[in-house]
Amino acid sequence: MNSPDDRRYTAEHEWVMVEDAASKTAVAGITDYAQDQLGDIVYFELPKVGDAVAHLGKMGEVESVKAVSDLFSPVDGEVTEINEKLLDHPELVNEDPFGEGWLIKVAIGDVTAVDSLMSAQDYDAYTAGL
Repeated sequence: MNSPDDRRYTAEHEWVMVEDAASKTAVAGITDYAQDQLGDIVYFELPKVGDAVAHLGKMGEVESVKAVSDLFSPVDGEVTEINEKLLDHPELVNEDPFGEGWLIKVAIGDVTAVDSLMSAQDYDAYTAGL
């Protein structure tokens, strides 16, 4: 699966997409590569609304049948929403990591900060080498 071109990526396998530049709202999640490596996801620990997140700082955990892994924020900002559906249905991330399986929405200070992250092409090349 090619990663969508409408977002940016981190080496830790998170994605971020600016949803609304005017309100500086970004949506973040984990990539298809990440969910594939994790296997069946059974639990998420996500930050709370109002929590500050820092670029590449830990923002929670994901637990799968294979392992528990840290989740890292792709951006600096404040959490404005979490995907409540994941609390009861964490498998949504296995099914649709780039859509229904989003993790958090964040108010970011600088929308251009996402430009420093990997493009879809760069990320796909990176994961091909892993």
